[in-house]
Amino acid sequence: MADPLLVATAIEAALQAGRTHLRYFRQAPAITKKGRIDLVTAADLAAERDFRALIGRRFPSHEVLGEEMTPVPGAGNARYRWIIDPVDGTTNFAHGLACFCVSIALQVDGRIEIGAIYDPVARELFTAERGAGARLNGLPIRVTTCATLVDALLCTGFPYTIRDERRRQVDVFAAFLEEAQAVRRLGSAALDLCYVACGRFDGYWEEKLHVWDIAAGALIVEEAGGTVTGLDGQPFDPFSGHLVASAPSLHARILDVISRARQRPQA
Repeated sequence: MADPLLVATAIEAALQAGRTHLRYFRQAPAITKKGRIDLVTAADLAAERDFRALIGRRFPSHEVLGEEMTPVPGAGNARYRWIIDPVDGTTNFAHGLACFCVSIALQVDGRIEIGAIYDPVARELFTAERGAGARLNGLPIRVTTCATLVDALLCTGFPYTIRDERRRQVDVFAAFLEEAQAVRRLGSAALDLCYVACGRFDGYWEEKLHVWDIAAGALIVEEAGGTVTGLDGQPFDPFSGHLVASAPSLHARILDVISRARQRPQA
């Protein structure tokens, strides 16, 4: 099990970020763009700044890898690396849609050991320690036992590059519309993974992601008894940018649908 102080810090930081979210939410915060449809709000910057300050005070030798700010010089050499998405679901947040969270993971010697994801509107704190299970507000959670796609509620997301490569994305999405009970697109990869972990979704797939989107959530799914791999079925790498997370009984079927859809000839 992880050092209790490290776990407590992840939780403290997640709750701190949640308070920042609520201070800015639906208050017309300043919004800038770092891409055509990729937004940054004042809440993103404030939450990450506060997180870096906390880690800097408590663990000066630890590295922080965040979405909004440049890593410190020498980044990549520290034994302990905190990975944060200060607002996962920024587009939702900017539009006043209550589907967003903070996602925090701790990587130790190259492996994700702790994950904490907090949705401040729902007041739901998802946590996991490697080898110690996953929890929602302190209570254990498990993935579903769904084994057939016709009974499965799935979720996905589309990358900011969707306008440039929409055909492949749409082909996979359409394939699941034909096979699954239903497919949802919520706009927060971290929450999508948490919802797989606690049984609200039976499976989730997405590509073109960043490590801060999925590092904590993937661990939470694994510790809730789920299976997480790359889209190609290979072992999951949080830096690869793609994954499938699901109930173990459904995983092979999801991978098969993705594989067949991606092999269809492009018009």
